[in-house]
Amino acid sequence: MSPTSAYYALQLRHELSLRNRAFALQRRLSHVESYGGMRVTVFRPHQGRRRHGNFFDESYAAVLATPEWRKRLEKVHTSAGSSLPRTERGWRELDSSMSSDALLMNIFCCPHLADDPGLIALLGINGPALPEFGFRPGIPLKGGFADRTEVDMKLGTMLFEAKLSEADFRSAPATILAGYRDLEKVFETQSLARQGGNVLSYQLVRNVLAAQAAGYDFCVLIDARRPDLLESWYKILRCVRPMELHLRCKVLTWQELSAVVPERLAEFLDSKYGIVPPGVAASPVDAEDGLKNW
Repeated sequence: MSPTSAYYALQLRHELSLRNRAFALQRRLSHVESYGGMRVTVFRPHQGRRRHGNFFDESYAAVLATPEWRKRLEKVHTSAGSSLPRTERGWRELDSSMSSDALLMNIFCCPHLADDPGLIALLGINGPALPEFGFRPGIPLKGGFADRTEVDMKLGTMLFEAKLSEADFRSAPATILAGYRDLEKVFETQSLARQGGNVLSYQLVRNVLAAQAAGYDFCVLIDARRPDLLESWYKILRCVRPMELHLRCKVLTWQELSAVVPERLAEFLDSKYGIVPPGVAASPVDAEDGLKNW
């Protein structure tokens, strides 16, 4: 991770920490905070109620009603043992206020949004489609095998990689990328950014390969407060060889998405994440609730 990426990631995590603490306290939502200097608010589902503090109510109801989506709620929080109080239920990844997957589902599981003409036009997809989370495109490897790694979401014929406060798009040894069948066909491999023996932004490389193999479009979803991630994406895009594939790849911010969501969801995104349409000022963090006992 570069110093620039570390700076922007830390700034956003700090804002999200303050916002979600205030959000939980003001609404009296069941939650805990992680140990350490940068406290992360982690929400509990409400017992006996179809509500979860980390989710927009209508989106959460839709998740519970859709078996394929509900499975995503069971992803284990891998660092809970060292960073969170113990609980009988155990902590899940989507309980965390920093989860980009939770943000993705908050938006795309909102009833009727996936078939909204404004969203369809913004994404440039052919028409309404049911979101598929944790989609496995099966990226071709050499020797006739396939990489079964998940993509964050598939909507129609578009794949999505979503980021919020994550440090970067991860790196991987160049030897791993060399195993992909179409790597040299799709990328100017010598131009890919490297650090030591690792290729940077591995997730983006992998997803572009997935789009090429299946004839899909690809969209990177990032926060407008993360110009470092935008720069990383353009570094990868410059290395894409086929112009037709180049044109099928795009980047979109959560802020741009927030301009086409229902009003109540827009208010939720503003209060909890500070995500508002371009040109609109985000609501201030309640200093008393956000900083109390900080």
